[in-house]
Amino acid sequence: MTKIRKISNFQHTFSFKSPEENFSSLYGCFLETNLGKIYQSIPWVELVEEFKLKGSVKGPESIFSPRGKLALMFLKHYSACSDERLIEQINGNVYYQLFCDILLSPGESIDNFKIVSHIRCELAKCLDVGNAQKILSAHWLPYMEELSHVTTDATCYESQMRYPTDQKLLWESIEWSYGQMELICKYLKIRKPRTKYLKWKERYFLFSRKRRKPSKEKRVLTRSMLKLLSKLNEELDRIEANYAFDIPEKYYKRRDEINKVYKQQYHKFTTGENPKNRIVSIAKSYVRPIVRGKEVKKVEFGAKVNKIQIDGISFIEHLDFEAFNEGNHFQSSVWMAQELTHTKVNVMGADAIYATNKNRKFARENKIRTDFCRKGRPGKHEGHRRKLASMITKERASRLEGSFGKEKEHYHLKKVMARTKETEILWIFFGIHTANALEIGRRMALEKHTKAA
Repeated sequence: MTKIRKISNFQHTFSFKSPEENFSSLYGCFLETNLGKIYQSIPWVELVEEFKLKGSVKGPESIFSPRGKLALMFLKHYSACSDERLIEQINGNVYYQLFCDILLSPGESIDNFKIVSHIRCELAKCLDVGNAQKILSAHWLPYMEELSHVTTDATCYESQMRYPTDQKLLWESIEWSYGQMELICKYLKIRKPRTKYLKWKERYFLFSRKRRKPSKEKRVLTRSMLKLLSKLNEELDRIEANYAFDIPEKYYKRRDEINKVYKQQYHKFTTGENPKNRIVSIAKSYVRPIVRGKEVKKVEFGAKVNKIQIDGISFIEHLDFEAFNEGNHFQSSVWMAQELTHTKVNVMGADAIYATNKNRKFARENKIRTDFCRKGRPGKHEGHRRKLASMITKERASRLEGSFGKEKEHYHLKKVMARTKETEILWIFFGIHTANALEIGRRMALEKHTKAA
């Protein structure tokens, strides 16, 4: 056991080793850590080729190499901290620097923490989830057992956003439209149209501070905000038609989203029916309500992911921000598992929503044993079938569903804080496979230790 020494009692000693020997010793210690195990378990060269990353040829040299950019994303989910805190940790932790393929000199530091989001956006444009997972699975197959046993289930990785209500959504739309109208009128040096924005701003803030919000007040406020939003949209349309000026494409995109919000909310207010593809946030218009029916959270807002797990290693089978029935992905989960492992699936664990007649027939024809509840009379080997089904269910409930909680609590997937659809998918991809990489790295270390012994 290493003796702990106080700094005040510490006497500096000089090492007569060469810089190469010192670095070799440091690198060896790094490989023994959990971060080093992740580093050894990732096929860097193949992933760099898949993401089409190249070193900078023109202009200033990038701080992070192509490998370092990928490593930064894995490190983000391993450390589970903000972008600013991550750069701060890299500046002070030599192991983090080795993982990201950089080594800062004494007194040197990275000051721009926004480089993390820039790299995230760059990688998000190049991500192909299917191809990247094939590369990872091919590298990890020698350390995986029972390849014919697969489990599948779905979960929701929630986006970081305020809980949506009709009043909040309408007010966000009004606030943005009024702000744009002010800026345009100031730029064109024309008189700003008269609206009741200030009056309803004060009333909305009074309403939002109330603990109890009666239905009558909600109706009155919603009706008034719909009228105000309609007025603002008309004024913006008039200004755009009568005056010529350069407007960025992003402005028109947001205006289209706000027009959709108005139509959906007006339809809901007049008919009482929820519209299809309902927008719940103008900043994240791609997010939809995912009804989960759970006791704690009946509705979640984020990406729904159908996952398969092989020997404790998880892969994304289907990811969508629209609600979907995971029961329809039973057959595709089997095909994907066989494509990744090149092994026929013999055992498939899934919950009751997958147990449709179509899936039962598919499993029977392909001689796949499941833990589905039996229909009809018990067969000759009912006792053996129940015992096998119990073992499959236990594996799925403990290992697969346990991985959901582990990824959300320890790998930064409890709330996905990315701001666009592409970066959210990238965030989820690296969160899931950081957990996989650590598990594979531990198996590699154990195998190495066993051979050495």
